[in-house]
Amino acid sequence: MRAFSESFRRELTELMEWRRDVRHFRTDPVDEACLTACLDSFLTAPSVGLSEPWRIIRVDSPAARQAVRTNFEAANAEALSSYEGDRARLYAGLKLAGIDRAPVQLAVFCDEETPQGSGLGARTMPEMRRYSVVSAITLLWLSARAQGLGLGWVSVLDPDQLCRDLDVPEGWKLVGYLCLGWPEEDHQTPELQRLGWEARRERLHMLSR
Repeated sequence: MRAFSESFRRELTELMEWRRDVRHFRTDPVDEACLTACLDSFLTAPSVGLSEPWRIIRVDSPAARQAVRTNFEAANAEALSSYEGDRARLYAGLKLAGIDRAPVQLAVFCDEETPQGSGLGARTMPEMRRYSVVSAITLLWLSARAQGLGLGWVSVLDPDQLCRDLDVPEGWKLVGYLCLGWPEEDHQTPELQRLGWEARRERLHMLSR
């Protein structure tokens, strides 16, 4: 079994602690070699039945990005209407996406009809394919942070509309819309915690049966 040094383990913990959901980006371009090194994390990601169900679209064209912006604005307005009072005012002041400035934007899908893996591990729990994509995104997130890049996961979107706008195959389901680029600043504390939206738990609560 491959063993890792104590110093490596400390740095790995530090990397995980400094991983943030970034929404404030500089517009400086990301070098293609650096981006490729980050995306290579998908090649090592675990997947149920070795199905590797992730499918990635790089969203570059002005038309596609405008479709994402329109989608976000509609979903964000609907979300705002569900809050009242101080909570609504706080929500309205949050920056929930970096889609205006992030130089790299990726739509990551799960191919739920992939024949790869022959359904192993997904017959009773087909959602395992999506969980596999989430695992791959997590590795991308850590890889990007190790390169000094920031990644923001945009979830205030209508996934079905995005699938139509990007004209993806019917069996693809959106898992994450990712903004990637150089962060304007570093913070170890999550932005939602700094702005008073929610507090992070100090310890893990685990039940026993």
